[in-house]
Amino acid sequence: MLFELRQYRTRPGKREVWVRMMEEEIIPFQTSKGIVIVGSFVGEEEDDLYVWIRRFDNEAERERLYEAVYESDYWKTEMAPRIGELIDRERTVVTRLEPTGRSVLR
Repeated sequence: MLFELRQYRTRPGKREVWVRMMEEEIIPFQTSKGIVIVGSFVGEEEDDLYVWIRRFDNEAERERLYEAVYESDYWKTEMAPRIGELIDRERTVVTRLEPTGRSVLR
């Protein structure tokens, strides 16, 4: 099992719009393709921070689901063009994680 901890920085004044897009469009679309979203969060003290965690059974599943999401016509035509208006893609940090033996997220 592996996890992705994804940290985004929203453009000034765009966090509310970004969270709405994530919760109403991106997360439902990705879960419909099979991606498990463990949680999503906003920074308590950083007004531009958005974090979410995704879970995959293994690398092969991650690759298959990435293709199903990011190579789809819907993602390319409807989602991707709008994302850059809301987040600063150059400041995105993706950390791949493996749970420890006693983690409740196994």
